[in-house]
Amino acid sequence: MTRVAYVTTDPGISVFGRKGASVHVRAVIRVLAAAGAEVHLITPRTDGEPPADLRGVTVHLLPEVSGADGADRTDRERAARHSDAAVASVLDRLHATGPLDLVYERYALWGRTATAWAQEKGVRAVLEVNAPLVAEASRHRGLVDIAGAERVASDAIGRADAVVCVTDPVADWARDRTHAPERVHTVANGVDTRAITPAGRPVTAADATTFTVGFVGTLKPWHGVDVLIDALALLLRRDPSYRLLLVGHGPQAQALADRAGHLGIDRAIEATGAVDAAEMPALLHRMDVATAPYPELADFYFSPLKVYEYLAAGLPVVASRIGGLPALLGDGRLGTLVDPGDARALADAIADLRADATRRADLGRLGPENMAANDWSRVVERILDLVGIHLDVSADDLV
Repeated sequence: MTRVAYVTTDPGISVFGRKGASVHVRAVIRVLAAAGAEVHLITPRTDGEPPADLRGVTVHLLPEVSGADGADRTDRERAARHSDAAVASVLDRLHATGPLDLVYERYALWGRTATAWAQEKGVRAVLEVNAPLVAEASRHRGLVDIAGAERVASDAIGRADAVVCVTDPVADWARDRTHAPERVHTVANGVDTRAITPAGRPVTAADATTFTVGFVGTLKPWHGVDVLIDALALLLRRDPSYRLLLVGHGPQAQALADRAGHLGIDRAIEATGAVDAAEMPALLHRMDVATAPYPELADFYFSPLKVYEYLAAGLPVVASRIGGLPALLGDGRLGTLVDPGDARALADAIADLRADATRRADLGRLGPENMAANDWSRVVERILDLVGIHLDVSADDLV
């Protein structure tokens, strides 16, 4: 049996929580476990019990990273380093009971121990990089030891046998931090195509009594939900039957609610707050059009899970023409692209889709067809192939 240690030392990720990062971690672990691997999860934070299909995964808790996000940053960075250093003793114990075949790590700001251990022991190592965390933390959260964080990134990236990045910009960032750039690969995100499926109903008629526009994600400034609310106000001036379903929570929740109230459209918006992953399919099925209204950003490096889920659910998508979104949407074949930050263009695109039921039906078929290759089972299979590990990864096993 293949023995895998999955390491995630980021204190901001609760493995059994509701964030997109949490969903991503569980998706990879789920595929490995379903393929018959013996999976050991090493993390400082779980926040709850594992779902039923992950109860066979053994959890090894690292020291907690003390202090909330508002605590002294120097102390928090020191605690994160201490937590990461404890990974070595966990891996030693596991390796002593039977050789590990793979160390799979989700890159964290202070995570350098797992790849160093794997290199020393001759165990294959994959480092998954989802964002240029040094730049991200410096810009949005504050980072005391920037030089130290850069050294950690270079150490972790340089020691892994394969570095898998969710987008080309992230891969470029990783290549700049290693002497072996050939080990860095772009492997896009995935989606659970068994959980996220089309609603199986006819598209809503253009003249229906309500037409629901949807958004899924954390309510943060770089998601552009303020532009979406402005677009909804424009739509409601034309037709009062539009509704907005906001799925998610975040620091902008109150500001967005205030904006809607100021515009007088708050009664047309339903905000669910944070939801469990199991609730997501039913919420997607309530949407007629889904949106990814990102504003203009100089360094758009995201691979938004929401868009993969929209497509798998057979939803017509309206997204900003930015970063990798045009390629993901087939340059408009799988959805509608609009200029970032343009509320009127966003409103017009939504209204055009509402008026064109045939196009919505076509998109409802094309999205799931194109997402079949992005099922998490296929994504993990591509990653494992990079380090010569071949498991019987079958989408049919993920039930």
